[in-house]
Amino acid sequence: MDYNISLYLDKRTSSKKINNLFPVKLRLYSSITKTKKLYPTGIDLSIDDFNTIFNSETKVRGKNKETKIILQQLEGNAERIAKDLTPFSFNAFEKKMFRSKDAHINVAYHYKEKIKRLKSNDQVSTASNYNLSLKSLSNFLESKTNNKLKNLTFYDITADFLNKYESYMVHELNKSRTTVSMYTRALRTIFNDAISENDIKREVYPFGKGNDKYQIPNAKGVKKALTKEEISLLFNATPSTPEQEKAKDFWFFSYMCFGMNIKDILLLKHENLNDDNLTYYRAKTVNTKKSNLKKVKVFLNDFSNEVINKYGTSPMRKNKFVFPIISEKDDVVEQQKKIKNFTSFINLHFNKLAKQEGFKFKISTYWARHSFATLSIQKGASMEFISEALNHSNLSVTKNYFAGFEDEAKKHFVNKLMEF
Repeated sequence: MDYNISLYLDKRTSSKKINNLFPVKLRLYSSITKTKKLYPTGIDLSIDDFNTIFNSETKVRGKNKETKIILQQLEGNAERIAKDLTPFSFNAFEKKMFRSKDAHINVAYHYKEKIKRLKSNDQVSTASNYNLSLKSLSNFLESKTNNKLKNLTFYDITADFLNKYESYMVHELNKSRTTVSMYTRALRTIFNDAISENDIKREVYPFGKGNDKYQIPNAKGVKKALTKEEISLLFNATPSTPEQEKAKDFWFFSYMCFGMNIKDILLLKHENLNDDNLTYYRAKTVNTKKSNLKKVKVFLNDFSNEVINKYGTSPMRKNKFVFPIISEKDDVVEQQKKIKNFTSFINLHFNKLAKQEGFKFKISTYWARHSFATLSIQKGASMEFISEALNHSNLSVTKNYFAGFEDEAKKHFVNKLMEF
């Protein structure tokens, strides 16, 4: 056994010197680390009462009997919790031992624990998604049920519950099924975490296929990509303001750098730059693919180098950010805020430029990545090249990625196949 649990009278310090009482503590010993910890029970006893209560040959009566029952229940609960921990650890024990009585089946509790873990791991954006999912559930409960979020348990969430939630989101709030998919996938992860921690049984899992299960919508949004002619028009457009010029420069920097995400651009440091290329790890994969991290290598053309020289920091210290949008002094939350604001800046002013050129639709920074992928394929680049450039984990991901592009792009690709 990895642990040993017992009740211990801590005689090092008297709780109440007048009555000569000492605190009873729960003693937990780990045979793995060879260490012990003492946890308060909230009960103080004299040496005689403690010995009397736990002397198997003595019949306990009155108040001492009540105290014995309380302490035995506490010890039994600790035993059950420790038994379920594989491997045993003090941190995991403390988390389960000292939470509220019904926390193990409480959905909000598990959401908040997940969000806390994500934030401690600097996954601020992912934590935000879980927070949005939790708020969405709260709004649904307040609007359509008599239940409240603080009382919601895993046992309340059935396939019927989730179907009603989806209907509420799509038909009453006019949310897309992509949004429903994002929020319910977060909830599914919360279920899986609770199951892996032995807080709930697999039998209550409401997701899957079948009449009694809920299937998460597999709604793939249509990826937007500009045509060769549209990209040419925008690249040669003359900005009306310094803001439009900056937005245009960074949008096309993303495009030229294999559809590099704005966050990755702003996290670039001078140590990532080489003579004719830059290398980096995608921020999106740093925490999710630690065992299979792939460095992206992007070759810089004249335009990309011009953007770096135009907006880059000087002097060029290795550990200094290339672009002075975020600072080395910023914490992760502040960095995320500045990245989000700068992305909005690009979208706002790039669209003003596009509108001047006659574009009737809005173009986001994501279009740079999608446009790079589509035009590269149309120009004859292989799926393997695109997969490596986009830093996809395998070729199947790239094929699914391309499957989301507009039909017009697919038709163009098929027609190119006849050009022998």
